[in-house]
Amino acid sequence: MDPHQIRMTAGDDSLREALDSANIPTLLLVLAHLTGDRAWLAEPYLPSRSIATDDNDTAGFPEELQAHVRDEAFAFLRAWRDGRVTLADPPPVDDVAARVGISCGENVPPEYDISMAEEAGLADRDAHWTAQPPAHRDDLRVVVVGAGEGGICTAVKLGELGIDYTVIERHDAVGGIWLENGYPGAGVDTASALYSFSWAQKPDWSRYFAKQPEILGYLQDVARTHGMLPHVRFGTELVAARWDTDESVWRIGVRPAADPDAPVEEIVADVLISAVGQLNRPAYPALPGLDTFAGPMFHSARWDSSVDLAGKRVGVVGTGASAMQIVPTIAGAPSRLTIFQRSPQWTIPNGNYHRELTPQTRLLMEQVPWYASWYRLRLMWIYQDKLHATLRRDPEWEHPDRAVNAVNDRHRSFFVQHLQKEIAGHEDRLLDKVLPTYPPYGKRMLIDNGWFAALRRDDVDLVTEKVTAVDEKGVVLADGSRVDLDVLVMATGFQSRRMLSPMDIRGRSGRSLREIWGDDDAHAHLGITVPDFPNLFLVYGPNTNLGHGGSVIFHTECQVSYITKMLVKMVEGKIGTVEVRPEVCDDYNRRVDEAHAELVWTHPGMTNWYRNAAGRVVTNSPWRLVDYWEMTREPDLSEFETTPVPAPL
Repeated sequence: MDPHQIRMTAGDDSLREALDSANIPTLLLVLAHLTGDRAWLAEPYLPSRSIATDDNDTAGFPEELQAHVRDEAFAFLRAWRDGRVTLADPPPVDDVAARVGISCGENVPPEYDISMAEEAGLADRDAHWTAQPPAHRDDLRVVVVGAGEGGICTAVKLGELGIDYTVIERHDAVGGIWLENGYPGAGVDTASALYSFSWAQKPDWSRYFAKQPEILGYLQDVARTHGMLPHVRFGTELVAARWDTDESVWRIGVRPAADPDAPVEEIVADVLISAVGQLNRPAYPALPGLDTFAGPMFHSARWDSSVDLAGKRVGVVGTGASAMQIVPTIAGAPSRLTIFQRSPQWTIPNGNYHRELTPQTRLLMEQVPWYASWYRLRLMWIYQDKLHATLRRDPEWEHPDRAVNAVNDRHRSFFVQHLQKEIAGHEDRLLDKVLPTYPPYGKRMLIDNGWFAALRRDDVDLVTEKVTAVDEKGVVLADGSRVDLDVLVMATGFQSRRMLSPMDIRGRSGRSLREIWGDDDAHAHLGITVPDFPNLFLVYGPNTNLGHGGSVIFHTECQVSYITKMLVKMVEGKIGTVEVRPEVCDDYNRRVDEAHAELVWTHPGMTNWYRNAAGRVVTNSPWRLVDYWEMTREPDLSEFETTPVPAPL
């Protein structure tokens, strides 16, 4: 919803009731914006500091001051609704970060001004033609692989530029991981207000942390309303792609996804964009006998909803993000639920996780101009870069085994206190099993959505003995014992480091990405371009996953902005090919590795899915989001070898 187009239809009573539930720091930002009076962001209206991820709904104000703010907002909004006042001009872009900082009770550096303004719709992030769209832009043929969140963003922005594109999607609908992952409890662990495109914000989320059906519905709505669907070849899988140096084109082999024996059809494109991401192929542990289990056995990303768990003995292998959502959701249905854990996870409490947005809050989001946008910006700071500095390894820190620095250790104490509170009365059975020994944030942080409550149940067992095999009856453990099961769920993650697998993509030299990267050492300039692969661009490529928090959609928009701006340069400059210089890519990845060496994800105290067999972090970005945003704002042609568009014969 465009804040500029919002119209209020709520009556006085509904508006008053809605404002009674408003988040005061956000309401102050709205008042300052709509009235043009920055006094709403000065004494006595300075909110207290937001603690952790708390929304700080009251701003720390006494009830009388809260009531005054709500009354003033009601008076102004009613007058605006009734046509008696007009809205002030938007605040200057160079004041956006300062305003967000005031609302959070801390300093937000001015380097965040523009990126935050873009997120709120106060500034433009998109690629544009210099003048009128060139007629020959239609000559550029682009193929996008994948119709998930990254593919949707790419397709929409190509369409807005009038660039011809085709999307190859192996499923029969758009949605990517949110189409595939329909397991019980599936949902975001990023606040819903951040989990939408900046150019297609959704003010009417039903929950503060949305569940899979609503997220999938949002993505499919965006694809439909922005005209993407006619460009998608559904049920089609990319098998191989080869760069034809003589013709300067990609020769792309596709076939029906449901028929691996079907003949391969060739598509010719000038540009190939992979938007398949990192989390699209399930990973199964190499356990002897896995295929001999007699009962239903399936991966969490391939959930078999036809299997009734009621009264069954159910085993869940893994305790990562998927398991932590599945277990609390299904607990109580099986006669026995057994969880097999390799290592414990740090969890963080969040009071909003199970909350639904009330009708009153949704009215604010939908009918109060800029309320949803300013609320989003507050979360952008609270959930994203604010944490990054606390993940640096301090070489002088005296307890490097349990934390990477003093602040990280305070975070650890907070998480331990939460854990101890949750398992009170069950310490003898659970404490040693659920308390991690590695620093917080060394693995993906998980929101406690009832995990410990599920573990406290008498019909739930947490097994930490190593799983060594599977047979027809159940799971065999390292100590020789066994657990008999009726249903086995593999919540074992994805082949995140085997990027773009199993596609065979070959560049200018004839070598494949798999030959260059191996199975687990993908690398690219900015996570987007690879030497020897002209006109190939990656969305959610190597080192673009977010480990310190925030929305992957922000990173996606940065990458798509970079790619589309490069295509504009190509079309307007009549450039036929762009290929990143090897030394540019090498230097970037050297800086990535040096940065990671100072961060928590390379700590030796744990394994994680971020690192490859050699210990190199392959999936995560080491940068603050504002750093990556700055790096991708404008492609630099000097970093690329280019060739001109061939002259017509």
